[in-house]
Amino acid sequence: MDVELQKLVESGKLTSKAAEQVEKLRPGTFCLHKSWGFGRVAEWNLLLNQIVIDFTGKKSHAMQVQYAAENLTSLSPEHFLARKASDLPSIKKLAAEEPVAIVRSIIDSLGGRASAAQIGEWLVGDVFTEAEWKRWWESTKKLLKASGAFSVPAKKTDSIQLRAEGVSHADELIAAFNKACQPKEQITAAEQITKFHQQFKQPEKLQPVIATIENMAVRNQKLHPELAFELIFARDDLLERLPQLHTTHIGLSLSKLILDEEKRLASILPKLSAAKEKKVLQALPFALGDRWMECALKLLQGSHGRVVAQIARILSEAGQRDELRLILERSIHEQSATSEMLTWLCGEREKWSELITPELFGAVLAALERERHAASSRASKLHRAFVEDRQLLGQMC
Repeated sequence: MDVELQKLVESGKLTSKAAEQVEKLRPGTFCLHKSWGFGRVAEWNLLLNQIVIDFTGKKSHAMQVQYAAENLTSLSPEHFLARKASDLPSIKKLAAEEPVAIVRSIIDSLGGRASAAQIGEWLVGDVFTEAEWKRWWESTKKLLKASGAFSVPAKKTDSIQLRAEGVSHADELIAAFNKACQPKEQITAAEQITKFHQQFKQPEKLQPVIATIENMAVRNQKLHPELAFELIFARDDLLERLPQLHTTHIGLSLSKLILDEEKRLASILPKLSAAKEKKVLQALPFALGDRWMECALKLLQGSHGRVVAQIARILSEAGQRDELRLILERSIHEQSATSEMLTWLCGEREKWSELITPELFGAVLAALERERHAASSRASKLHRAFVEDRQLLGQMC
């Protein structure tokens, strides 16, 4: 033990245990403090019973020796923060050339696990700018998953961990799917498999996944048809990217599902994402044949705003603009047009100038009156458009 430390112990100013800790905090050593963070031991001034630390934001900070022993953690030269402080250019080079090695070093330094936020905290500012970090992390996450040496959670707040044994990302994705019990979880897991489909060197391993997805779609169609649609979308995306796979339910297709659920589409579509909703609507002609326009017009009159806009676009693109205009004219004349239809029409009035008439004004008032008697007290989109768009009233009157 250092002679001066021994004197402090003998005088009762320092315990033997604390002296052992101080021995690890010799000048030049790196350390961590719970509040002040990373620092380097600048000097000992044992005659004054002090250790001086250069913290990142608190230079030449003097601490009583006993307090330092109890509150500072010495860092080995291999610790990531010590390496970064000693040779920042090498760390920057390593981050660019071997990003997985950087993450491994940080996780090792944090005891075997670290969240993305913790990793970013140690890199942003001196190794990367905030923008550089985001780009680097997005690409590095893929490398971590592909390496099989890390467990990378789906949630950003959960910790990334080093594995005792390497597991391929492909096997990890299959395991995640097999672990999923609920349809929503299975859909999410299947979408992840599709996203990383190129990592499956043996696509045939995914055939049981296809079978499970299809079985779940059939099982959920009666009570939760929206889940059946989502499961079929997940299956079709996977089959499209991996042609080695095949369906196990002959006839189970998006078209068949639309045909079976035609009467319930108005209640199903709002529960799907905009992209999936669009796929269903675009598949109507193939699924329903000559009846597709009749179905589309019914949906136009009984669906929420997003569906109205989608259907109107699909009808126009299919050369059915005249039919769409007729249904709009009749709905306006009969004052049966829904608020969603009218909101969409007012927003698209430059394309439908022939319908912007005093009769439309009457239809809007009728729709607003219906809304006034509805349970909701919240102002609708139609009401806001009517109140906020000063030009609209003038164009209708």
